[in-house]
Amino acid sequence: MIVATAGHIDHGKTALLQALTGQAGDRRREERERGMTIDLGYLYAALAPGEDLTGFIDVPGHERFTHNMLAGAQGIDLALVVVAADDGVMPQTREHLAIVELLGIPRALVAISKCDRVEPSRVHAVREQLNTLLAPGPYARAPLIAVSSVTGEGIDTLRQALLDAQREVQERRLDGGFRLWIDRAFSVAGAGIVVTGTALSGQVAAGDTLMLGPLGKSVRVRGLHAQNQAAETAIAGQRVALNLSGERLALEQIHRGQWLSAEWLYAPTQRVDIDLQLLPSEPRAFEHFQPVHVHVGTQDVTGRVALLEGSSLAPAERMLAQILLNAPVQVVKGDPLILRDQSAQRTLGGGRVLDPFAPTRHRRSPERIAQLQALTNATGFEGILPALLANSDTGLDPQRLERQFNHPRATWVLPVDVRLIETRQGPVLFNADRWQALKAELLRHLARFHELEPDQMGPDRDRLRRFCGTALDRPAFISLLDELLASSAIETTGPWLHLPEHQVRLSDEDEALWQQLQPLFDAAGFDPPWVRDLGHDEARVRLLLRKMARLGLMHQVVRDLFYTDTMIRRLATTLLQLADANPLIQVAAFRDTVGLGRKRSVQILEYFDRLGLTRRFGDKRHIRLDNALAQRTDH
Repeated sequence: MIVATAGHIDHGKTALLQALTGQAGDRRREERERGMTIDLGYLYAALAPGEDLTGFIDVPGHERFTHNMLAGAQGIDLALVVVAADDGVMPQTREHLAIVELLGIPRALVAISKCDRVEPSRVHAVREQLNTLLAPGPYARAPLIAVSSVTGEGIDTLRQALLDAQREVQERRLDGGFRLWIDRAFSVAGAGIVVTGTALSGQVAAGDTLMLGPLGKSVRVRGLHAQNQAAETAIAGQRVALNLSGERLALEQIHRGQWLSAEWLYAPTQRVDIDLQLLPSEPRAFEHFQPVHVHVGTQDVTGRVALLEGSSLAPAERMLAQILLNAPVQVVKGDPLILRDQSAQRTLGGGRVLDPFAPTRHRRSPERIAQLQALTNATGFEGILPALLANSDTGLDPQRLERQFNHPRATWVLPVDVRLIETRQGPVLFNADRWQALKAELLRHLARFHELEPDQMGPDRDRLRRFCGTALDRPAFISLLDELLASSAIETTGPWLHLPEHQVRLSDEDEALWQQLQPLFDAAGFDPPWVRDLGHDEARVRLLLRKMARLGLMHQVVRDLFYTDTMIRRLATTLLQLADANPLIQVAAFRDTVGLGRKRSVQILEYFDRLGLTRRFGDKRHIRLDNALAQRTDH
């Protein structure tokens, strides 16, 4: 169990820990001279013989050091709130308690300290103060224990209450990736760099490789301590010291506010969606895009808050919001965070991370709000996933979900109505009904295209995607299209896509003219005649050949120069054969193979560039094998 103190300055937090543990803690020289805790202090002690060591974090009470208090309050199991009997509830008592509540710390004990200095009636009055303070919140039933660090009064009672709480602490899940926020970094003679923090999730062992953020450096765990004892492994919920090594790793690179995580989990972000609550004590409403200090883990970073459901947030109210941070953080769904004002002098409120990978666009759309509400209200990954998918037209990236929830894919149990769609850029999750609806929508758009362009065979893949106006990424759209092609719901003629029943025919006049022109094109091979050389009215011929180009029967390489589809395919086959010999195709090699001049050869190659069959690099080209012509020519 990890316990952190909370309370006003000079209310006896450090002295109380010494009375509980018999240890003075790691007080610094400046702290001893000033008689106050400035930075975090750490103690480890067994509360009774045979019990596991309990970790204690002594936090500063002065308002100037609230940022240090916040750094020590992350990942703890119990808050030990200390209130001096002579002073009673003070400003930092209220602020620390508000922070403890916002962080969602599951348990709290309240020690009324310095009871040896006052009459019993004063202790009773302070109890009433505390009952009133705690009544509206989650710690209304927290034990209130009167103690004296001088006489020892109540110390045994407090120790027993801590023991009872320790036995109720639930073990944290270990199947997630390891995460630790660094609160100290120092060098040990003969060992090297050591960092400490509270393990938030997963487990770590000597020899493991972790990522140090936000630097993105890979580090290896040479050795470790858990709960102040040498160990081979450490698990979530323990105070951990890790001896690190890494290429060009220096102590001056590491400081409080950085983090360590499993390699697969590492995903820094600067845009986070949260469930925000403003404290009731705030004198005014919180405004949209207000600048703040954000405390998450041991990190303090500035940013702005975009409210998603209104332009302002009243005191004590909640609202979905997006934080735009000025520096990267590493968070997962459910992580608590605290907001302080721009000058870092007052706690405004706090919240829970909903999505660490918040979108830049459509963040206030009804679908996105529905997703965030599901993330707020539903429990468990499997319980949240259906609502996320039901409100997603683009599907969800499994790797992003793993990192968002710190939930490895190997442990997922997917509902039956969820489909895993394989795309060229990796798998995407879709609601099965939504995937079918997207197919039906695509077919409707294709039918509408045929109505608008009756003399065209159909669009190619990219034109159809633009015509549909879909939000799908191209890889997902291609997978959707491939399924429709596989089921024969859509057919292809060359690169053109069309419904099976769709047919395009030339008019009788056009057909008669083409019967006269076709022999000229067939006889010309790779060097067809220009429109002006075909012996008919140029405007009429040009109109016919352009119509046939829309039908996929001809190809307009340049103005007034058309090739038949058969000839274009033969030229494409020639390119593929050249690529077999040398992947980088030179103009001269193509020119010599087809027997045309350099200018005409360049015109043909530039047409293939526009079709997407080739990609140009200087004066060379290589084949793009995902192009329809490449897939449908001999290779």
